[in-house]
Amino acid sequence: MKFIGSGKVKDLYDPENNDDTMLFRFSDRVSAYDVKFAEDIPKKGQVLCKFAEFWFDELDVPNHFIKTNSDNEIVVKKMQMLPIECVVRGYFYGSLAKRWEKNEITLPENTDTTLAAKLPQPIFDPTTKSEHDIPIDKQKALEMNLVTEEQYNWLEKTSLDIYKKMSDIADDAGFILADLKLEFGILDGKITLGDSIGPDEYRLWSKDTYKIGDIQESFDKQILRDWLTANGYQKKFDDARDAGEDPVAPTIPQEIIEKMTMRYVTAYEKMTGKTLSYSSNQC
Repeated sequence: MKFIGSGKVKDLYDPENNDDTMLFRFSDRVSAYDVKFAEDIPKKGQVLCKFAEFWFDELDVPNHFIKTNSDNEIVVKKMQMLPIECVVRGYFYGSLAKRWEKNEITLPENTDTTLAAKLPQPIFDPTTKSEHDIPIDKQKALEMNLVTEEQYNWLEKTSLDIYKKMSDIADDAGFILADLKLEFGILDGKITLGDSIGPDEYRLWSKDTYKIGDIQESFDKQILRDWLTANGYQKKFDDARDAGEDPVAPTIPQEIIEKMTMRYVTAYEKMTGKTLSYSSNQC
């Protein structure tokens, strides 16, 4: 296989003698606040791989998934990705809350702005695709020629529909799907669901411990974000960028690493009803 490149989590390969497909190899790497960390999260890549297969099979939307190749590899169809990340938010949390506090976004009048409160209706809140994603609305997306008006309307409706379907599945498994990031591309002239879907693309909370006003018990990489914020690292990252410097990643404590592995595996097993087998050959 020919190595194409690496993202924050995935390594991309071009299978030999096939111009139409691509292989995603999910690693155990982790990033948060657009900073990459030296430590791996054991089993993370395997969970992301298995979740991608699960969601692509569950969702009744055309997608680029072909098959699972190994415990941490999937084969997908190549397509031209659209330069927009389709974010759906169902709860007042994360960057949505921070932007509201800074008057950078307007929410419906009946919105409960208590931390982690459920929004009256899920909202489509897309961003650009860049090193540091920038929130955009329909007008901005069209001005930047990211998509056409017809494409934007389709992406908004489809993203909200997918969020509703995934939320129902999560609810049945004892979870709350707080938000979701999706990516789409053009395949054979049609908009198609792409990339992957898993704990790096959404916030997943436990229904049993959910409490409005609190930091939620998360089953995704929010565990790392919360630790970074609580220990002042998020501010250090922002200050470094403001000074034109690259943020320096701290060492992730072992207890955070172990908790993330446990939560990732628990989320997969409860959501799918399957037991995760571990391969010592995982990359």
